[in-house]
Amino acid sequence: MVSAADIVRHYPDDPDGIEWVTPQPPRPITVTAHDPAWATAYDGLAARVRRALGDGVLALDHVGSTSVPGLDAKPIIDLDLTVADSTDEPAYRTALEAEGFTLSLRERAWHEHRVFAHAEPRAHLHVWSPDCPEVVRHRLFRDWLREHPADRAAYAAAKHAAVDRLTAAGGGSGMDYNALKAPVVHEILGRVFRAHGLL
Repeated sequence: MVSAADIVRHYPDDPDGIEWVTPQPPRPITVTAHDPAWATAYDGLAARVRRALGDGVLALDHVGSTSVPGLDAKPIIDLDLTVADSTDEPAYRTALEAEGFTLSLRERAWHEHRVFAHAEPRAHLHVWSPDCPEVVRHRLFRDWLREHPADRAAYAAAKHAAVDRLTAAGGGSGMDYNALKAPVVHEILGRVFRAHGLL
């Protein structure tokens, strides 16, 4: 069972905690207007995951900014996949790779997180074990943004400001981008957590 303390805990990005398996080529970070086709892209990707793993899919969700209608986003579909044990890669890796998902990285210290990349449509498939607090956070944040236009607008503004700063600095990583928008994310999450009685 996921505790409230686990759900509200913020984990800073840790570049030293990433074990790269298949590094992705660097690309400029862009944020575009919401594209309704992202929902259709998710449906297609989800069907491939379910075809690959069958009953091994304990939960599968469209998360991240592309899952929020009206929210500007990086054009990369994020999927949260819960399996019986994310550390048991033989149970899912080969089947997912046969469907075009390539294991990109492991973050063992962060809930034994795994990320698979998909080239077209661009997607990140996040693999977690049951009762992972990050999965709960993703759903709470997504659902809140869907229902609160002021916070949705504030988050979009933070995204564009982060891209502008990185562009002015000559570029940056995804972690740099996340760090720049983190204050707004944490502010919104604070409201989410209070509204759900978690703080």
